[in-house]
Amino acid sequence: MTAETFQDITQNGAAVNLSARAKFRLTGNDRIRYLNGQVTNDVRRASAQSTLYACVTDAKGRIAGDVFIHATEDALLLDAEPGLRESLGLRLERYIVADDAELTDVSDEWQLWHVWGAHMPQGIQSTRFGHEGVDVWRPVGTTFEPERQVLTDEDLEIWRILQKVPRWPHELNAETFPPEAGLEARAMDFFKGCYIGQEVLSRIKTTGKMPREMIAFETETAVMVGAEIWTDKAVGTVTSVTTHPVTGFTVGLGMVRQGAAGSPLSVSGAVLCRR
Repeated sequence: MTAETFQDITQNGAAVNLSARAKFRLTGNDRIRYLNGQVTNDVRRASAQSTLYACVTDAKGRIAGDVFIHATEDALLLDAEPGLRESLGLRLERYIVADDAELTDVSDEWQLWHVWGAHMPQGIQSTRFGHEGVDVWRPVGTTFEPERQVLTDEDLEIWRILQKVPRWPHELNAETFPPEAGLEARAMDFFKGCYIGQEVLSRIKTTGKMPREMIAFETETAVMVGAEIWTDKAVGTVTSVTTHPVTGFTVGLGMVRQGAAGSPLSVSGAVLCRR
């Protein structure tokens, strides 16, 4: 990403083609009740006007995937990271037993675009990359031409890290509890009732204790993903890094032991400044 591209995105917004994401359609009279028992947020609040962000968790409360959900008149539509297409589909189907619910993979039937900035097109309100925007679903084979810059996958990844947005499988994975990645306010509802993993996550909410927490940092020194983060001992790992297009500094995200974020941190001797 060039400095000019960064300034243009900051001032005018951008568009991204997310058509490679996994997409699922959930139908049946029990679809809302069923999905509400599988995800961390309250599916009853899903609508045709805006997306609902949630995590699918395992019995231990750790993340099996993160999804955006919106409702149509007769279905719930979910989208997730491309790499979750098979595993998340199997995970969601596993618990459909006596429910009137049917999950269909519609990944190859729909385009998905996300646009943010001034004068957005008509779409479904959604906050994906640090700014309020809209999702635009179009059948495959139809044309959508956003009236702003379309980011490459590489530029979008840089923007994501700069906006401190966690992503599967870097910060979000089978080792992570949603609150560790800062998703408590955005992706969780503690009053909606039971779901898989709810007991563990409610305990974290009550005690405030969790193994790790996500940090955002910058440093003048090059840093690699997977590098250990130190205080007087190793306390975490770098999970995402990029180069700031204006300053040239290394900017990144990491997961560190809870409580360590308030201490001076370093990677390979380089001091990390919190962002």
